[in-house]
Amino acid sequence: MSVNTRYVKYLLGWLIAGTRGGLTRAKIIQALREAPQNANQLANMLKMDYRTIRHHLRVLEKNKLIVSAGEGYGKTYFLSQILEENYALFEEVVKKIWKK
Repeated sequence: MSVNTRYVKYLLGWLIAGTRGGLTRAKIIQALREAPQNANQLANMLKMDYRTIRHHLRVLEKNKLIVSAGEGYGKTYFLSQILEENYALFEEVVKKIWKK
């Protein structure tokens, strides 16, 4: 396991399995893998509060798991290259938390 892979696994473990909002972040990541979306689209799709979605998007973007393009209301979010390359690690972490 490379240093980068180890770091990503640790980061995903902390952000998804180790924090209260991890399940919401996992749902956002899964939705963005299907198609890039803005915060409003995610909120409607996941049936969650817009401000909650915005909070989790900021956390994911700050930790370089997602990236964005555009500004304001039309700002669209995508999975980062790091997460794309390590998506199997994400699935591994999600499997562990959904077993509980």
